[in-house]
Amino acid sequence: MGPCLRRGPDPSEVRMTEPVDWMTRANARAKGKRPDFLGDPDKEKMLSMLMAVIGEVSVMRERMDTIERLLDARGTISRADIEGYRPDREAGYERAAMIREYIARVMRGPQQMMEAMQADDKPVEELSRELKDL
Repeated sequence: MGPCLRRGPDPSEVRMTEPVDWMTRANARAKGKRPDFLGDPDKEKMLSMLMAVIGEVSVMRERMDTIERLLDARGTISRADIEGYRPDREAGYERAAMIREYIARVMRGPQQMMEAMQADDKPVEELSRELKDL
């Protein structure tokens, strides 16, 4: 994970006295009420899972970028090289653009639905039916 996405302290700087139970941490409940965007608990669960997968794919894309950059620069790499990589300013800008483009593509459908709800224009299908009936 790159420095902009890391949560908590750098793992290489932490001395662990007990093993971390990742399943317990992953299943911990957040405090407070869950947001309700869609009005249907099942849809909310699906949205939550989808957003988690989107986040994981974003992290994997960043890690792939690290691997590609290191291979281009060195020809061979180790896990330590990957974990220790810190992008320079240019790489950081390129990654930020890559993430923005990815999120824009993923959110294109919901964004278009929101815009359609705000617009007074009729959907193309409805206009097509009306023209057909003329």
